[in-house]
Amino acid sequence: MNRLQLIARSIVRAILNWRQVKSRSVQKRVLAAIAAVFTLYQLPLEKTRADLFRKLRNERWNTSDEDYMASFEVEEESAKHPEESLQATGDMGYSGSTFYETSDSKFIVKSIPRYFEHSFFRDDLMLPYIDYMSAHPESTLVRICDFLAGPYFTLGSLLGLAPTHHIIMENILYGQIEAKKHDGPKWEHWDLKPTSYFYPERDIAQGSLTSDATKDRLADKFEDKMVLSREQAKDFMLILEEDTQLLADCNAVDYSLFLVRIAIESQNPFHDHASSALGVLPNDPPFIPPSPPTWRTGVKSADGKHVFRASILDFFWAKHKARSQFMTGLIKLYNKVDRQGPMSITTHPAEYRARFLKMVENMIEIRK
Repeated sequence: MNRLQLIARSIVRAILNWRQVKSRSVQKRVLAAIAAVFTLYQLPLEKTRADLFRKLRNERWNTSDEDYMASFEVEEESAKHPEESLQATGDMGYSGSTFYETSDSKFIVKSIPRYFEHSFFRDDLMLPYIDYMSAHPESTLVRICDFLAGPYFTLGSLLGLAPTHHIIMENILYGQIEAKKHDGPKWEHWDLKPTSYFYPERDIAQGSLTSDATKDRLADKFEDKMVLSREQAKDFMLILEEDTQLLADCNAVDYSLFLVRIAIESQNPFHDHASSALGVLPNDPPFIPPSPPTWRTGVKSADGKHVFRASILDFFWAKHKARSQFMTGLIKLYNKVDRQGPMSITTHPAEYRARFLKMVENMIEIRK
C-alpha cells in the first residue's frame, strides 16, 4: 500500500470511528499514544470540536450523519480497505497539501501541513467561523464539515512524511463528473486572487528564475464577465462583503474566490430532473438547493447562458503568525532595493479585502 493510500485510510477511519475514539478509556489512549510513536504514514487522527461541526452539519446545513458518513464508506466486501472511498486528486498543491475526493465527489479532503496555517484555524478562526456559518446559510465561505488533527507524537509527523491536520469541505465542483458521463454542459473554473500584488515567482526578473509549472500555480485570471442582474450583483457583493469582513476581523489574507461557470445550453437547470442528472444543479444531499438557488449550488446568469457557483477558499494565512511576520520583514527589505509593494501574504487584512472585493466587482457586468 502506497503513502497516499495509507494517509487516506487514516482519514477515513477518523471520520467513521470518531464515536469509538471519543469513548476510549485513559488506558487505551495511553496505549494508542505509545503505538503511534513509530507510525510513518498511517497517522492516528481525531476530530477536533466534533460536536460543534456535527451540530453545524445537522442543524444548519441539513446534512444528516448518515448522508455525511455514507460518502466515506465503501462496499461491504471492501470494508477492510476504507481508503478506497477516497481518491487522490491532482498534485500536492502550491503549499505541499495532499488532496482527496470522496468516491461520490461530494467532499474534498485537504491536508493543512504547515503549522502556522492549522494553528491559525484551530486557535483563531474555527469558533468565529462556526458561529458565523451558523448565522449565515447563504455564505460563500467554503463549508468545512470537519477538522482532523493528530493528537500524538509520531515519527511520520516529525519527518514530514504525512500531514497531521486535514479539513473536510464540500466540493463545489460536485456534479461535473456526472455531467461528463452524460455528455452534459461544459464546466470551467478559476482560482482567483488580486493579481496586482507582488508575486516573486512572476515579478522578479520577469519570472525567468522560476519554472512555468511554478508560475502556473499562481492565481488564475478570469478574462470574461459574470453577466448578472443588478439585484444579483448587489446580493453577491453584499454576501462577499460580510464574508470577507469576518476574515479581516480574524487577520486572514491571501484567500481566493473559486469561480465555476457551467454552460446552460438548451436545458433549464432549475426545475427538471434530467438537467440535474447532467450535473448543473444536483438534487441530493448536501447540495439540495434552497429556494432561490444560492452561490454554492448555482445562480443563473442574467443573459441565460451560464450557471455560476462561487466559494471563498484557502483562508488559512494569518497576518499575525510568525511566518507572515517573517515574510513581511523580508519583503520590506527587498523593497528597499527594488520597489514592488506588498505580497498578498504580507499586506494588511483590510487592504487585501478591499482589493479582493474590487477584483470581483470588476468581473461583473450588469444586465438589465
